Amino acid sequence: MIVALLNQKGGVGKTTLALHLAGRWAANGKRVTLIDADPQGSALDWSQRRSREGLPRLFGVVGLARDTLHREAPELARNADHIVIDGPPRVAGLMRSALLAADLVLIPVQPSPFDGWASAEMLALLGEARIYRPQLAARFALNRCATRTVIARETAETLADHDPPVLHNTVGQRVVFADAAQSGRLASEISPASPAAREIAALAAEIARFAP
Repeated sequence: MIVALLNQKGGVGKTTLALHLAGRWAANGKRVTLIDADPQGSALDWSQRRSREGLPRLFGVVGLARDTLHREAPELARNADHIVIDGPPRVAGLMRSALLAADLVLIPVQPSPFDGWASAEMLALLGEARIYRPQLAARFALNRCATRTVIARETAETLADHDPPVLHNTVGQRVVFADAAQSGRLASEISPASPAAREIAALAAEIARFAP
């Protein structure tokens, strides 16, 4: 299964979710490759930091920030159970290529008023991709949620009737994710019993049900 995390808006936690989903599936015994399709290369930086710390390799991370991604990702998928694409913000050519490569598109969003997260451009690109790939599945993923806030609940309720719909499981705003990014680790390695680790595990299990 090829899962692409995409959103035209930066700062919604695409890389954090991509790394942690890849890590969770790898911990479950799956062969996983993460494609860093963001020219900023944050996932590659995390991988290099992990290597410098002498930590074991959990999954492969490759840089493919080019618009031939839809041709190259299926080749990588031959030797993997899951491919996770950490997509770019505001690079339309790369975004289209990632959409054409994916089996499932995850659109990470933070709880906010509708106009803040429902990117018309992102949804237009998704609609365009579905002309060529009508089977392409997509879901919003609520990320960086403050627990039990009214706006988080209202956002989830609004998205429930949206197309694409929202995943049931959400991920909170957790300090451990920042610690993980800085140390080349995952939240589950820093604090295995933490709410962050449990939320990622639940989200990964929900997404895995989309596997063909």
